[in-house]
Amino acid sequence: MLASVFNKSRPINHVIVGIALVLVYFLHIFRSFDSENSTTFLFQKLGLLFVLLLSLFWVNFITQKNNLSENNAYTMLFFLSFIILFPTALGNSNIIMANFFILLALRRLISLQSLIAPKQKIFDACFWIFIAAIFHFWSIGFILLVYVSIVFHVSGDYKNWLIPFIALFGVGILLAMASLLFNQDYISHIIEQATTSFDFLYFDNLFQRIAVFFLGLLSVLFLFPYIGSLNNKSLKKKFAGRKIILSFLIGVAIYVLSDNKNNGVFMYSFFPLAVMGTSYLENQKKDWLKELALITVVLIVIVLFVMQL
Repeated sequence: MLASVFNKSRPINHVIVGIALVLVYFLHIFRSFDSENSTTFLFQKLGLLFVLLLSLFWVNFITQKNNLSENNAYTMLFFLSFIILFPTALGNSNIIMANFFILLALRRLISLQSLIAPKQKIFDACFWIFIAAIFHFWSIGFILLVYVSIVFHVSGDYKNWLIPFIALFGVGILLAMASLLFNQDYISHIIEQATTSFDFLYFDNLFQRIAVFFLGLLSVLFLFPYIGSLNNKSLKKKFAGRKIILSFLIGVAIYVLSDNKNNGVFMYSFFPLAVMGTSYLENQKKDWLKELALITVVLIVIVLFVMQL
């Protein structure tokens, strides 16, 4: 039933996932609502909800625009499921903002294979990555994907290798102007974030540990079949698939390196893992297997969300 509803990209699918995200979001923030600062709190949370909704629909746009899946809404549903699996992500404003800008960058990098305006796309991707790093420093790791994309598509022009430095200079100028305008040392604040921690004992409860374990199982289940499926794809889809795999690995690396760890940092890996999960479902020949797999994931995610409230 669930797989058949989302097997086509329809407006009703967008409505369903949008309403589900709103409900989950308000269920989560209701716990921390403080009537003394209700106005400020409400506007801040509504702003984050808007960014999350944009991220959710942008995921579907990237997927459909670049033919990362067939004409279905599975990627959007998986992305929503991963957000529900880690409700701590809903309260982490820096990660939500950084991940949104990374999604903007990924859109440009994946479409680079068309070879239309490559320099502009490289600049845009770098610009969004450096903006993301203002909110969460280690998201700068996605700059590796920029250079890999250059190697894949436009390595022959030396100017392309210099574009990231131009983008960095541009963001640095904007940041310096903002520091002068608001009398804040934003650059020092970003540098202070460039610390690492390998303390993985941050969990508040057992169910947060189970959620990480479940995500690990899904990663293994989705990643290796996805790698194998690339052999049968066209050259363009192979390049796109390799970028998806690398972006997933970068997302995991950011979690490993990041200081002040929480499960929300996994958000960087949600989009590529959702794409791989979609590929896994599409490769299932029997409809009942698709239904079973999707319903199992959604039910476990809902149970773990409730237990973490």
